[in-house]
Amino acid sequence: MSVDTAKNPDHAPVPAAGPELVRLENVTKRFGDHTVLDGLDFRVDAGKHVTLIGPSGSGKTTILRLLMTLTTPDEGAITVAGERLFPAPAKQVREIRKKIGMVFQHFNLFPNMTVLRNVTEAPVTVLGLSRDEAAERARELLELVGLADKCDARPGQLSGGQQQRVAIARALAMRPQVLLLDEVTSALDPELVAGVLDVLRDIARSTDITMLCVTHEMGFARDISDQVLMFDAGRVVESGPPEKIFGDPEQERTREFLSAVL
Repeated sequence: MSVDTAKNPDHAPVPAAGPELVRLENVTKRFGDHTVLDGLDFRVDAGKHVTLIGPSGSGKTTILRLLMTLTTPDEGAITVAGERLFPAPAKQVREIRKKIGMVFQHFNLFPNMTVLRNVTEAPVTVLGLSRDEAAERARELLELVGLADKCDARPGQLSGGQQQRVAIARALAMRPQVLLLDEVTSALDPELVAGVLDVLRDIARSTDITMLCVTHEMGFARDISDQVLMFDAGRVVESGPPEKIFGDPEQERTREFLSAVL
């Protein structure tokens, strides 16, 4: 599938040159005697939306934590936008990390800051944007996520769904080349889930940003994904377009998992 070049340029981060944006090569991660990722190899191409599904504990979130450098692999290599993320010198890691944004299960907003300040703080302190430029970008993104009228509110005045939408705007404010989404609706009340997923669907359709998503929301995965990877015990059991994975999976383990969650 080709990347849609007619998408909104105001919010669209520029993908890295060439098709491949993220690559994991023979990545193994252990916690004590437990192997979470077992010689994992996979790639994510620029502009694509890749979703990881599978049972809890299968290693999906660990992949995102590796890309965020919140943990490091025991073996293997990780490359982002053609540059080595691991192993690599600390200065190089810091620069590459600027290309990666993440939205966590929990919102992690600064409770003492306004919504606008939550979104502008990192672009000012990390990217060196002026306060005015960062605020202009933040207001555009808050409008994108449906919170243009909440700039002066504080997180405690917002619903969980609104806070998660602020967290999405905050991640996008850094203009990352790849956006990582880690079970972004799991901490929300059920009635708030649809609104957050609708925002992410809009972002997927209206920007060129690359997405790597971990979710148990199978309908969302079917809607936004170019590729779905089924994980089990730290390995990719099956990979393919959503219509194949959800409609006619080849592996018995995939069929078992989907029958349990659909």
